Amino acid sequence: MARAATTSDVFNAIAEPQRREILALLRAGEWPVTDLARELGMTQPGASKHLRVLREVGLVRVRGAGKQRLYGLDARGLRPVHEWVGGFERFWNESFDRLDTYVQDLKQTRQEE
Repeated sequence: MARAATTSDVFNAIAEPQRREILALLRAGEWPVTDLARELGMTQPGASKHLRVLREVGLVRVRGAGKQRLYGLDARGLRPVHEWVGGFERFWNESFDRLDTYVQDLKQTRQEE
């Protein structure tokens, strides 16, 4: 049964560390599966399996180039992840503001001593 391309599938796909490594390599450009497998120290069938999962959730695209198939990153598929992580921006900004205030108060106290 084919996997549905839902938002949760993107999260599931990138939960696997080797898939994240593949995406990191594909940021630099297109790779044939044999080179990806060699770079990551895995078998070609293993790399192909991970690439298939990444394709199914829309994170990787493939195109033919002569006898090779080149895999490339389709970063549009990461939008749900980016939007979810971005929801924590306010939390982090407020935390950094409180830390900055604490450090400034600490400096002021030490200068007055």
